[in-house]
Amino acid sequence: MTALADVYQRPIRDLRISVTDRCNFRCTYCMPKEVFGKDHEFLPRDDLLTFDEMVIIARAFVERGVEKIRITGGEPLLRKGIEKLVGMIRSVEGVGDLTLTTNSSLLVRKAQGLAAAGLDRVTISLDALDDPTFQKMNDVGFPVGAVLEGIAAAAEAGLGPIKINAVVQRGVNDHAVLDMARHFRGTGHIVRFIEYMDVGSTNGWRLDDVVPAEEMISAINEAFPLEAIPPNYPGEVANRFRYLDGQGEVGVIASVTQPFCGSCTRARISAEGSLYTCLFATAGTNLRDIVRNGEDLGTIIDAVWSKRTDRYSEIRSSQTVSIGSRVEMSYIGG
Repeated sequence: MTALADVYQRPIRDLRISVTDRCNFRCTYCMPKEVFGKDHEFLPRDDLLTFDEMVIIARAFVERGVEKIRITGGEPLLRKGIEKLVGMIRSVEGVGDLTLTTNSSLLVRKAQGLAAAGLDRVTISLDALDDPTFQKMNDVGFPVGAVLEGIAAAAEAGLGPIKINAVVQRGVNDHAVLDMARHFRGTGHIVRFIEYMDVGSTNGWRLDDVVPAEEMISAINEAFPLEAIPPNYPGEVANRFRYLDGQGEVGVIASVTQPFCGSCTRARISAEGSLYTCLFATAGTNLRDIVRNGEDLGTIIDAVWSKRTDRYSEIRSSQTVSIGSRVEMSYIGG
């Protein structure tokens, strides 16, 4: 089947599947405790996609050109039997890269099983290396040391190269950029610094809180000289830089100051089966009921993607303000 393309001729290459809207962290930029408190109602279990339904959806997307699948959440390792799902998706013919994004809290006991099931790599969220900053950001008192133990377990299990994502906010953890670069230099792990984004409507985003990617790279370059290197594949969202002394690389994701909408090839499936064609989407398309009713899933996917015109970051960047009400990141993954 010919690869599916949208209105701007962007193909569909990457699929992110959220397996739960629950998380055991309350990161201030994603699931602030003021909104996702003890009384917050998460999705009922029957509303979540089953593993079989996820595989049906994954297969339909692979038939349309998807080569990479990432399992997300919420925190995906909270989903019971996640290793089984990894094995099921791994068995879908045509899946190339199969990865998972996690806060690392459960990796020590999950890493070996995930690798055995067929997971290729993990991406781990870690926003600072000092406990006061990191614990303030995750807002549940989770220590840096436990995340580092998870990273070590993932490396031992062969789930690499490991990518470590840090969301950087002005006046919150911008001091941690150089610390992170220094700590992971020479380890084989790749740190990617992410500009604080206005995903969802509950994180209190302001443009003044954004630390531009150029500023972050400049700070690292002063301590450890860098050179830009090409992307690994078309549509890669991170700008890559290599240490001149051969000690690895770092990346920056600059969706606020340097939007990359023009090369975006990602689709996202929420935990209850809605298809979103942009991280900043305001509405999705219910695929769960299509699958449960035995309707033609492929026709729906074709119709949605072929009409896709999303370019939120480019529009927001030109206006320098956040635009409208959007789906929360904890609902569809990052």
